[in-house]
Amino acid sequence: MAKMHVGFVGTGIMGAPMARNLLKAGFTVTAQNRTRAKAEALEADGATVVDTPAAAAEGADAVITIVSDSPDVEAVYLGDDGICSTIGRGKLTIDMSTISPMVAREVAKAVEAKGASFLDAPVSGGEGGAIGGTLSIMIGGPTEAVERARPLFEAMGKNIVHIGENGAGQLTKLCNQTAAVLTILGAAEAVALAEKSGLDVGKMLEAIGAGAAGSWMISNLAPLMAKKDYRPGFMIDLQQKDLRLVMETARAFKLSMPGASLVHQLYASNQAAGEGAEGTQSMIKTLRRLGAI
Repeated sequence: MAKMHVGFVGTGIMGAPMARNLLKAGFTVTAQNRTRAKAEALEADGATVVDTPAAAAEGADAVITIVSDSPDVEAVYLGDDGICSTIGRGKLTIDMSTISPMVAREVAKAVEAKGASFLDAPVSGGEGGAIGGTLSIMIGGPTEAVERARPLFEAMGKNIVHIGENGAGQLTKLCNQTAAVLTILGAAEAVALAEKSGLDVGKMLEAIGAGAAGSWMISNLAPLMAKKDYRPGFMIDLQQKDLRLVMETARAFKLSMPGASLVHQLYASNQAAGEGAEGTQSMIKTLRRLGAI
């Protein structure tokens, strides 16, 4: 059976390795990015590069998008050179960005009006998961479309869960981001306490990482905090965008989320210090400033 021809829109930190994994799995990929040079980096792997989302969608069996925010998704799908202007009937579109659940549902309606299917399928696992093809993928949309998309998902991720109807994938990602940032806060506070009290931070992390406090953040981000390595696997500015979506959604449901709100404010301090392009582990900088460490 012939592999699908995939249009891939958004070849940044996450998108580029995801597209490479599709190419490695034997899919034909036509790539597009707002900054063309980022897409051109995929040519050596066998991708064809085009200038617009519409061109990426033209003739494709499936189109995957992963861009920064809700307005970007709207532009990519609904703009003059957007996917909806060329997507064929019966084709598949998959948005893997993290955006507003309401916007995901609006875009789904526009795609369905063209006779195509839409899935919202945000991911978790960071740049390492994108490179290794081990992403967790949370999916909202019709079951039939999910099954057609499964070979694509399997080339990019390991934990693939169909949550429910359109919008459910994005709501699940907001739950993920809430749990993730609070775990980052816990890791940062543990490192800050160890530093302030004079502990060997590496030994402290070795001790707690194998117990009840163990987590992905303790194993992966806490050592970076200790080494003062702030290179981004996921930038604070993007995390703040996600937390803004969490807060907006919480307000819509009249739900109190004090922990997520606190982290949102702590990261605002990082942004005020010019650290928005650094990795989310840079929360430790804010705690160090507060604690005079």
